[in-house]
Amino acid sequence: MKVLITGGAGYIGSHVCNLLLDKGFDVTVIDNLITGNKKLVPEKAKLIISDIADEKKIKNLLSSEKFDLLMHFAGLIRVDESVKNPKKYNEFNFEKAKTFLNICFQNKLTKVIFSSTASVYGNPNKQKVLESDKLNPLNPYAASKLNLEEFIKAKSDEINIKYIILRYFNVAGADEKLRSGLISKFSSHLIKIACEVAVGKREKIIINGNDYDTFDGTPVRDYIHVTDLSDIHLISAKYLVEGGKSNIFNCGYGKGYSVKEVVENFNQILDKKINFEIGPRRDGDSKMIVANSDKFNEFFSWRPKFNDIKYILKTALEWEKKIKQY
Repeated sequence: MKVLITGGAGYIGSHVCNLLLDKGFDVTVIDNLITGNKKLVPEKAKLIISDIADEKKIKNLLSSEKFDLLMHFAGLIRVDESVKNPKKYNEFNFEKAKTFLNICFQNKLTKVIFSSTASVYGNPNKQKVLESDKLNPLNPYAASKLNLEEFIKAKSDEINIKYIILRYFNVAGADEKLRSGLISKFSSHLIKIACEVAVGKREKIIINGNDYDTFDGTPVRDYIHVTDLSDIHLISAKYLVEGGKSNIFNCGYGKGYSVKEVVENFNQILDKKINFEIGPRRDGDSKMIVANSDKFNEFFSWRPKFNDIKYILKTALEWEKKIKQY
């Protein structure tokens, strides 16, 4: 199977690249390396350094090679940045992606897996969210993802394309073989920041708000190990290429951890406890988002292998130790 991956030099995209290559797939990566890192792209993958909206380059690629499937990871992901610069997020995550996808569809690349986000649900008023629940993005990042979801669905009504939209909850951890993990100079991911404190890159964690309507006042999130998420992509890819129908799935474990609980779990596996202090809330943050992940699990008879917060933290820490010099 020949797979085209946008954003394959990023955290999740590079993990999926490694898994697909492990399974014998032919992988081509498009990445402009604005936020991606060339070191994360596996040697066996073909890397094309390009903006996804470079129409000439994309048309030339798709006319010269025939791909069975597209996985679209490329995009900007920082909620805080999106609040400050909504136009940038609309341009990169929606407008450029539309241009790219239209070229793909015109060149008969009509099977697509899109990495969306649980933040499209906003502040749900229930313990666990279903794919059919009301969508209410609280920030421009989430809005840009939802807009592209809607574009893909509308296109599938017009022309014969098939899609799987995967709504990620909080992705964390690293590849067991330490081939890939999160590299970011300006990360807003809690577990990434905690790991940076643990290896001495930062002094402390700032917990953004302890006055939320949750059991300990800090936001609650559902964390999924990046290796399990990669497996979800592999299963979705095989399903689409074998003639499967379009669908939308949550990608989480269905268990929530508060920010304080994550820090406490992390301190249990460390020799020296990490420092934290309470800071102000961040604009665009929701108090609690936990997946109802039954739909994917039952549809594919799938069970996660790494549903363990301490394992997630350990692999993230091992990766951070490896890249301490970056």
